[in-house]
Parts: sequence; C-alpha cells; structure tokens
Amino acid sequence: MCHWSDVTLAVTPLRRIARYGNLIDVRRMLGVGAFCYAVTHILLFIADQMFDLATVFSEIWMRIYLTIGFTALLLLQVLAVTSTDGWQRKLKKNWKRLHRAIFVILALALVHFLMQSKLNIADATFAAGLAAWLVMWRLLPRRWRNGLAGLTLITLAAPVITVGVETAWYGWVNHVNALRVFYANFNPALAPRPALKVLLAGLAVLLYAVARRLFELWRARRTEPLAAE
Repeated sequence: MCHWSDVTLAVTPLRRIARYGNLIDVRRMLGVGAFCYAVTHILLFIADQMFDLATVFSEIWMRIYLTIGFTALLLLQVLAVTSTDGWQRKLKKNWKRLHRAIFVILALALVHFLMQSKLNIADATFAAGLAAWLVMWRLLPRRWRNGLAGLTLITLAAPVITVGVETAWYGWVNHVNALRVFYANFNPALAPRPALKVLLAGLAVLLYAVARRLFELWRARRTEPLAAE
C-alpha cells in the first residue's frame, strides 16, 4: 500500500517538474489501484486464516499493526468510493479536503509496513524515504517546488530522514546499537541501503530538472535569431 501511495503522490510533483499536464489523468487510476492492492492484501490474509472471519477480526483487534493497517484500508475505501466525477461535483471544495486524508493513510500504511517487516525493514524504510521527499516537496514554497535549489534541498534531506527512520526503528524495536545501523549506511561492502536508493531517486528527478532547464535555455537561444529576423 505504501508504494502505491507514494506513486499516487508522485504524480503532482512529476507533472509540475516535467511540465506534462496529462499525468493528472492517471492519478485517479493509481489511487483506485492502491485500494485494490490493499483489498487483495487483506484477502490474502483472510485466506491465510482459512477464511475464519472470527479469527481474522480477533487478529485485527488484538494486533496493533493489523489494526493500523485495517484503519488505513477503511480510509482508503472512502477515497476510492468518492473518487468519481459525480462525488467531486457533489462535494465541491470539500472533495479536496477529504482527499488530503491520503497523507494520514500514508502515515498509517508506513507504520503498518514497518511493524509488519519486523527484522528486515529495508523496503519499508525506502518507502518512508520516498514519502519524506514527496511531503517535503509539498511543504516547499510554491516558487521553490520546480526550482533547482528546492529540489536539491529535499534530495539531500530525504536520505538523512531515511537514515534517521532506519536507525530509530532498529534501535527502538530490535535494540540494535544506533551507531552500527548509522555506519552501515556508509559501508560499501554491504548491500545498498534504503537511504542510498532514496538519494538516487531524488538525484534522478534533479538531473531531469537540470536537463530540462538546459534544453529550454538552448531552445530559447535558438529561437532568438529567428525572432530578430
């Protein structure tokens, strides 16, 4: 659910940075896809419990990470049901307010993912790092969001947050020495850590923005002599 939510939230920044407005057309489909994935996730859990609904509801009630995940699913269901044009017309301005609940859902899904992962939280931490990038982009002043300075700032900040999440989680839940986890992110002998993957993802967006900016400058200079003629 986290990765689907990250992809859904990535539509707006990518649309603005790439200046490709048609991306907005897929955002609703991705949101519904996130809901379908979450439903499939819980159906597999029900099947794992041999379709014993009493046991399923007992597990959801007794295990906090399942309670958190189920809460996220219920909220996501509300967004999926109200994602149609009809509901958008009916709710008007309240539609946007309601669909900002995606950030609450993302936070719940991340906690659920982290708690479910237990010993190996690499994927969950990577999802948390991407979420941090996407949230920070929205917190930037509007004039900074597509600028190279703003993108550089969040590209450098997101891996730091990722390391912080990984270090804090292993230290709190598994009682692993925080310095060991921290230094593992800088050990080239180990598999690439989530923070490095988050950094590479941010750099990819930043490099695209730089390339687009250079292309626009080149095109502008190329058209200047034609305009003078």
